[in-house]
Amino acid sequence: MLDDFMMRATLAGIGVAFAAAPLGCFVVWRRMAYFGDATAHAAILGVALSLALSISVFAGALVVALMMALTVNLLSGRGYAMDTLLGVLAHSALAFGLVAVSFLSGVRIDLMAYLFGDILAVSRVDLMVIWGGAALVVALIWWRWSALLTATLNEDLAYACGIDPKREQLVLTLALAVTVAVAIKVVGVLLIAALLIIPAAAARSLSRTPEGMAMVAACIGGAATIIGLRLAYVLDTPAGPSIVCVAALIFAALSVLAKLRGASA
Repeated sequence: MLDDFMMRATLAGIGVAFAAAPLGCFVVWRRMAYFGDATAHAAILGVALSLALSISVFAGALVVALMMALTVNLLSGRGYAMDTLLGVLAHSALAFGLVAVSFLSGVRIDLMAYLFGDILAVSRVDLMVIWGGAALVVALIWWRWSALLTATLNEDLAYACGIDPKREQLVLTLALAVTVAVAIKVVGVLLIAALLIIPAAAARSLSRTPEGMAMVAACIGGAATIIGLRLAYVLDTPAGPSIVCVAALIFAALSVLAKLRGASA
């Protein structure tokens, strides 16, 4: 079954969707969309360094994405507005990564595959890495779910409950870095933030509880993967962007339905 490249692509996309769903909810609740974008852009520098050092692309992307996330945490609140800081770091990391790639001699690299993903080229090893990373992210979020929710709702309440909001921010940082590292092969660095945010945003109008929102977001991400891959196969379009386009259409449709339901109530 895993010899079928479409089956491997589908399983890879679903694995990324399951990892991105609960994390994407916190990204939406905390208004951290640009934070995810900055971490994803840094992964290109990780790709360049991993190819230069002949190590795993997953390991290189994970280390650099984690360093970027930790740097943002360290510098936030030190005289710079968060959106300004993220804008500088995100575009600088992407630019340095692209320049670093140009210095690699004797190494063939399909830059478009890392920018926009190459889900149809996912191997069995890639599949194991993706599902292993997804399982780690889901387990981490599930373990810290209550504390993360409390810290997201109100920092003062978190302190009163004996929860350190900075520690919970670090947990999200780690989970985000792992998600970026496993998703780079599937949708690429330029579309990772979209896969994090769009399913979670679409799930908002269908959910009454935070847990329900995370589960609905996972279903929307999985459905977007399956439908997007099918459309890419039929229409001969890029697979990663097709998945994101389907997710965006689902978000648009649910937003319209929510407004119509609100108008008729």
